[in-house]
Amino acid sequence: MLRYSFYLFLILLVSSCHKNELTGRRGLNLISEPELDKYSAQEYQKILDSNVVLPDNDASVIRVRTIGLKIKNAVEQFYASKGSSNTLDGFNWEFNVVKDDSIFNAFCMPGGKVIVYTKLLREMEDDSMLAFVMSHEISHAIARHGNKRMSHALMVNFGQKTLSLALIAAPYLVRKIALASFGAQAQIGMLQFSRDDEKEADKMGLTFMALAGYNPNSSVKLWEKMVMMNHKKSLVLLQTHPSDEKRLKLLKKNLPKALLLYTKPL
Repeated sequence: MLRYSFYLFLILLVSSCHKNELTGRRGLNLISEPELDKYSAQEYQKILDSNVVLPDNDASVIRVRTIGLKIKNAVEQFYASKGSSNTLDGFNWEFNVVKDDSIFNAFCMPGGKVIVYTKLLREMEDDSMLAFVMSHEISHAIARHGNKRMSHALMVNFGQKTLSLALIAAPYLVRKIALASFGAQAQIGMLQFSRDDEKEADKMGLTFMALAGYNPNSSVKLWEKMVMMNHKKSLVLLQTHPSDEKRLKLLKKNLPKALLLYTKPL
């Protein structure tokens, strides 16, 4: 049984890897994308139904949708130029604004379902700042980061059961210590994986905002502002996002290539 589980583990790893066309990074996608997109659309509607959504003619909605559609077009043109339009299969784009002055956030669910909160909008000094935030969130969806995280959780669950089976003859205390250690290592791995996702989404976001006609310099300006706003410090090891300072450093590193795309688009 243990040997069978190990072979199944290897088959899943080999057959379910997804390669990011822009960054070259690979990740595990065990969940059917059509099913995930369908589920995301349902959850997206639940969020809209349970919150105050600004109307279509609201200035904030017009702003978000104008920027969102430019990014969408840039994304589609980029993947078409690479002969990889199928990367966006299942994307049915929606852009909405939720009125909530307590949430500083925006997100894009699998399938291109975007929500921006009014509190975040108020802090965006120009459209390029907002374009970076939206491009970053859209990049998470395009890179299938949600699928990767859920797939990783499935593999952790699988690994725990396999390890438990292997230790079935061990004394109770040994089993307990071994399984607890595995769980701790898996959790750290998931947090590191999430930080890598954020770095990748930043890199992709710079590319897409530049191709959409928004100045990538605003991404650095935004994160310099975030560094000033963020007074809470905690261990970087246990954070799902890179530290503001590290993120700012990486943005500056990737900025020259994005500026080239901004001045000379594909």
